[in-house]
Amino acid sequence: MKFQLNGKQVELPEVVDSVGELLAHYQLQSRIAVVEVNKEIVMKEEYETKRLFNGDIVEIIHFVGGG
Repeated sequence: MKFQLNGKQVELPEVVDSVGELLAHYQLQSRIAVVEVNKEIVMKEEYETKRLFNGDIVEIIHFVGGG
């Protein structure tokens, strides 16, 4: 599957077909993140059901702690 992720073209395995799978693929499922698909924010409750398709534009913003 090919889509744009944070401004870069990426190709991922077909099993990465939902927002939840995408976050797991990048090991971000346990972090606080905001996900936008085609300029619409996806609610956390929808991560497992929100499907991704070829050509989608995805933005992931995750927070990093530090001091």
